[in-house]
Amino acid sequence: MGNLFAINIGGIIGITIAGVVVLLLVVMLVVSRYKKCPSDKVMVIYGAVGKTKDGSARSSRCIHGGAAFVWPVFQAYNFLDLTPISINVDLRNALSRQHIRIDVPSRFTVGISTEPGVMQNAAERLLGLKLVDIQDLAKDIILGQLRLVIALMDIEEINSDRDKFLEAVTRNVEGELKKIGLRLINVNVTDISDESGYIEALGKEAAEKAKSDARRAVAEKMRDGAIGEANAQMEERIQVAQANSRAVEGENESQASISRSNADRREQEAEAERRATVAEMIAEAKAKEEAYKAEQLAEQVRADREKSTLEADVIVKVEVEKRKKELEAEAEAEMIRRKAQGEADALMAMKVAEAKGMYEVLSKQAEGFERIVKAAGGADAAVQMLLTDKMEELVKLQVEAIKNVKIDKVTVWDNMNGKDGSSTTSNFISSMLNVVPPMNEIFKMNGMQVPEYLGKSTEAPKELPESKSAKAKK
Repeated sequence: MGNLFAINIGGIIGITIAGVVVLLLVVMLVVSRYKKCPSDKVMVIYGAVGKTKDGSARSSRCIHGGAAFVWPVFQAYNFLDLTPISINVDLRNALSRQHIRIDVPSRFTVGISTEPGVMQNAAERLLGLKLVDIQDLAKDIILGQLRLVIALMDIEEINSDRDKFLEAVTRNVEGELKKIGLRLINVNVTDISDESGYIEALGKEAAEKAKSDARRAVAEKMRDGAIGEANAQMEERIQVAQANSRAVEGENESQASISRSNADRREQEAEAERRATVAEMIAEAKAKEEAYKAEQLAEQVRADREKSTLEADVIVKVEVEKRKKELEAEAEAEMIRRKAQGEADALMAMKVAEAKGMYEVLSKQAEGFERIVKAAGGADAAVQMLLTDKMEELVKLQVEAIKNVKIDKVTVWDNMNGKDGSSTTSNFISSMLNVVPPMNEIFKMNGMQVPEYLGKSTEAPKELPESKSAKAKK
């Protein structure tokens, strides 16, 4: 009894230990398959991941942050890196709306998107790709959209309104990048240039205008300064003259000399003032002349630009109209070709149907002829039977030959010179009746004999050509 109890205790302990070991293995398996997703990555679980709302199988399940249990055998996982990707896009010879080719070197920064729908696109299209492959794919998309944006804008807008240009580029590029699971982080356009020097001409125009404005401002300041100085001198001379006049008011003798001296001095000052005014006016005229020349040059450049724009618009409209007419002509030609093809197919179907119907008729006739030959016991007998069947029609056709001859309308001049002294009129009537062969003659012409119930014939029937050839073969 004690040994049995010890055996039971040992068995229970062994089972317990085995259960603990199995439980530990299960826990270790669960722990090893419970995967945590870092903050800079997207974990993509693929395999048996369930179904969508419409009942179709899901391709993958994306997790950004947190953790998830990955079933062994049924599921697997991989990571998408969220590190930003810098792409150098060196766009060359992009055609603007004015048909001027420009170079737009730029740098784009993109990355894997964490939006639910866009992140699913990244899992389906970028999982397993190398960084170089992702850069090449994004670069192709960016180049295409960048060319599209440039083709819809003028060079003035691209060069002067950079915010509008970058906004259009961001809107177009980001919409296309989302289709493959990427998002646009930053756009940096380093420089814009063109092969024709149009942008450089715009810069020179702005610089010349700024210089002209500066020279005009300097000339105006110099003029104001000279006028102010002249006014100050005038006030000074007036006050000095008044003081001198009051000082010499009681001195009659010295007043004349002082007046002459003052007159001479004023004359000299007036001459100096005149020269200064003339010099100021000449300087101002020269400044205005230079300003007018700069404005004239700017207007000429602006007129050339407007002329180029107008020519480009007219040429584009003509090209569009030409392409429209070519497409309409091609569509009309294609419609005519299809109509002719349909009529030909209908005619072919009708001819095939007629041929089939004729074939069926001839086949049935052949089958009927074959049965007649078998029933008659030979081809010759069958031919005689068919001729016998058609005899009535043959006689009818022969009778039709003289049916419409009206005897009462026939005029015969009879000189009684007929054979045996008979009249010519009677011979004419009998000759006309002999035109219709009797039945016996018709049977003889076809190599047959009249049936016995219609009377026997003393002459043997003529053989048909077919029967003679058959005998020759025998």
